[in-house]
Amino acid sequence: RLEEEKAALAGDIRDVFNEAKSMGFDVKVLRQIIRLRKKSKTDRDEEEAILETYMHALGMLDQTMMAAE
Repeated sequence: RLEEEKAALAGDIRDVFNEAKSMGFDVKVLRQIIRLRKKSKTDRDEEEAILETYMHALGMLDQTMMAAE
């Protein structure tokens, strides 16, 4: 029974994303936003800071971006 409900919900979610895609939305970005909304602001800020640090270490960020913060 629960597996049936889970499958039905997954189908509903898939339908919503397909509709969003047909309206021109980027589904990958929508999924990322949903993941971010589940996190606290503190967790998001910490993750962003670590990401920027790693990107800087790999030469993927301008020096001016890091200095601006």
